Amino acid sequence: MAAEALELLARVSRLEEPLEELRALRVAVQALPLSALRERAPDIRLGSLFALLNVNDREQVALCVSILERFLQAVDPLYVIQNFREELQKGLFHPDDSVKLLTIAQVGRIVENSDAVREILNNPELLRQIIYCIGGEKIAVAKEAIKSLSRIAQTQDGLEALFASSFLVDLKNVMATSDVVRYRVYELIVEISSVSADSLNYCANSGLISELIEELTGDDVLVRATSIEMVTSLAYTKHGRQYLAQQGIIDKISNIIIGADSDPFSGFYLPGFVKFFGNLAIVDSPQQICEQYPVFMEKVFGMAEGHDPTMIGVAVDTLAILGSNVEGKQVLQKAGSRFEHLLNRIGHQAKNPPAELRLRCLDAISSLLYLPPDQQTEDLLGMTESWFAALSSQPLELFRSISTQPFPDLHCGALRVFTAIANQPWAQKLMLDSPGFVEYIVDRSVEPDKASKDAKYELVKALVNSKTIAEIFGNQYYLRLRAYLHEGPYYVKAVSATAVEGAE
Repeated sequence: MAAEALELLARVSRLEEPLEELRALRVAVQALPLSALRERAPDIRLGSLFALLNVNDREQVALCVSILERFLQAVDPLYVIQNFREELQKGLFHPDDSVKLLTIAQVGRIVENSDAVREILNNPELLRQIIYCIGGEKIAVAKEAIKSLSRIAQTQDGLEALFASSFLVDLKNVMATSDVVRYRVYELIVEISSVSADSLNYCANSGLISELIEELTGDDVLVRATSIEMVTSLAYTKHGRQYLAQQGIIDKISNIIIGADSDPFSGFYLPGFVKFFGNLAIVDSPQQICEQYPVFMEKVFGMAEGHDPTMIGVAVDTLAILGSNVEGKQVLQKAGSRFEHLLNRIGHQAKNPPAELRLRCLDAISSLLYLPPDQQTEDLLGMTESWFAALSSQPLELFRSISTQPFPDLHCGALRVFTAIANQPWAQKLMLDSPGFVEYIVDRSVEPDKASKDAKYELVKALVNSKTIAEIFGNQYYLRLRAYLHEGPYYVKAVSATAVEGAE
């Protein structure tokens, strides 16, 4: 097989029956180890294989793509860009999407190599064609182009090339293709901006971030909804948040939320704007954000207290984000009885349709109630205990009933609630005092699938790893939990069969 492949590769430029021999070559090349292909790379006329792509024969093109994919895996990216620059350019123009994908995948390899990426920067036409791939119909090609350009921009030379030369004009030309393509370019700009403050400055000076912000505050509600996702991504970095604050963007978003009450179409964009502040609070300071922008908390509570399932879901998700750390929990605690009333609504919603909202409520409850062991002060334990009690008149039984329902997602969601409180002494006492609860925990027969078994195992692990469990549960139950943990999530007890004389 190896000899056949090498022989075919040696005369690939003069194949007498291209389709038949290409089929044989594909089989042979797939069977060759990469090391053998790598050794013969300098001797093989790969350019001839690229040339065979220039036909209107789908099978021949598919065969060549398959062979080239395999062969190019074995070739160093620097060798590829130095020897097949022209072929790569033609590949990005090729009418067949599989050829474009093959080519842009090689570009992806090249930009990851510090020596090879310089070759692209020294080849303006290839770089220009990569930019125009963002506007292609095939989303996979566009995504790979965005990824490659983002990688190129991680060097100073790359930033200069993209934003301080004629390529910026090309980027803006591509943006004019359609609304979808315009947002692909914004995605690229946000990715580049997130790398460093210097990268952000290049993007800001290009004027493209300003264009994104203008869409955020424009009249088109659907465009607002899309642009806020981009701006939220920008806010994940410290330098991104500083830029948004300095430019007054955060204040503008706050004002739009204030004005949303009088906008009948606010339902299209309001969820994204609220999520922006939720994410901002958790990566920055929940207390500072909530104090500086009180409209955010007021809107979240208002949405959660309303009757629109979509808005309730967004509010619950935001509360989960906000309450995922201790500072955020303390901010919510300051809302007093209003928040406790809200917890009761969330507990009620967790047991009533729709199922998707039930699951979001369960996950929010888990996030709100979890306390890391090193943060379990008396005050915080008292707070989570009071929150748990506010969820329902019998909260432990509520989640136990959900965990016995034949819906895997809800079953696992309820188990995650138990896992969230499993390391807190008040919860361990509740579990012990609930008839049959500990037996339910160690009963493997009630977990029908892998996800359920994994979720139950996480609950057992959280209990066993708690410093108070042995004292509260007692030695007998503690040892049963440890045995469960030691046996693993998928343990099945062996059943011995005894033969009885005379039995059928």
